[in-house]
Amino acid sequence: MSLAVVLLLLFAGVSEAAGRILPLVVRRPGMPRTLVASLLLAGGLVESAVFALWPLTAWNLAELVVSSPPPGDGLVWTPGVAAPLMLSAVLAFPWLGPVLHLLLFIGVGAGLAEPLATATGLGWWTAVGCVAVAGVGLGLAVEAVRRLVVNLSTAGSRESLA
Repeated sequence: MSLAVVLLLLFAGVSEAAGRILPLVVRRPGMPRTLVASLLLAGGLVESAVFALWPLTAWNLAELVVSSPPPGDGLVWTPGVAAPLMLSAVLAFPWLGPVLHLLLFIGVGAGLAEPLATATGLGWWTAVGCVAVAGVGLGLAVEAVRRLVVNLSTAGSRESLA
C-alpha cells in the first residue's frame, strides 16, 4: 500500500470514529479531552484497519467462489478507490443519517467490485456480492466489538458506584 492510500484510510477511519464519538461528547460536556482524544485515536485506528481489510476479505470470498484461484496478489486499495471511501466517511457521519451513510458505502463498494471482477474473472454481480458480504461481515464484527466494549465499560462504572 502506498503512503497516500494509508493516509486516506487513516483519515477515513478517524472521520468515521469522530462521527461516533462527537454525539457522546455533546451529551457529556464534562468529558476529559485526553479521554476524547484517546477514544478518537483508538476508534480511528480500528475503523482504518476495517477499511484496509475490506478488499482483502472480498478477495478471499471471491477465491472461494471461483473454481480455480485467480492469479495475482489480491485486491488492494488504490488512491482512486480509497479517495471516495475517505469522502464518504467525511460526509456521512453516522449521526447525519444511516441512509446517507449506507448509500455512500454502497457507492464505494461498487467501486471496489469493478477491480475485483476484472482481477478474478467473476461477473460484476458476483463481485458485488463478495464485496457486500465482506463489508457487512466486517461491519457486524466491529459493531459486536463496540457493543462488548460499551457493555464492559458500563458494567465497570456501575460496580465502582456500588
